[in-house]
Amino acid sequence: MVLFVVLLVFMIIGSIIAIEARNLLSSVISVGTVGFALSIAFLLLGAPDIAITQIVVEVIALIILIRGTISLDNTAIEKHRDTFAMVSALVFFGIFLAFSYVALKDMPEFGKPLMKVSQGYLQRGLQRTGAANIVMSIVLDFRGYDTLGEATVLFTSILGAFVVLRKRGRKKKEERDRARVGIPGDL
Repeated sequence: MVLFVVLLVFMIIGSIIAIEARNLLSSVISVGTVGFALSIAFLLLGAPDIAITQIVVEVIALIILIRGTISLDNTAIEKHRDTFAMVSALVFFGIFLAFSYVALKDMPEFGKPLMKVSQGYLQRGLQRTGAANIVMSIVLDFRGYDTLGEATVLFTSILGAFVVLRKRGRKKKEERDRARVGIPGDL
């Protein structure tokens, strides 16, 4: 339980750093650390499939964000602070904490899960699905939509990375500058 609380505090601190950082690259890196800490939290909660999906999506998002941040000329954030935005963010953060407390107070103690659902799968899995491999029957029959959703997320993130990182079809910086100004390529 202590490790889980430490991870939550680490994620909150990383989120605050991401919001308050003056450099966009620092903000992106801080958001990435929060995402990776979230994947570790999923592992601690016993959800390795969600943790793997989180890591894949986090890596792809970091690649895209870092590439976009580095290509910007101005990476500094202005000093202007909007007090209304800050107050509304704090109010929504307080509401989020209140809802989180209400949602999490009835959870079983960390490390002592209630085995009601899994016992039903084990007792009636063979009769309901006819599959001798109980793990595959759970993944494909009982949790088919969940597995389809995870496969869709993985496929979409890989496709997005391919589109962003491909070389073919991209113009070089000089060609883009010439196209903006209207200078023909052959001088």
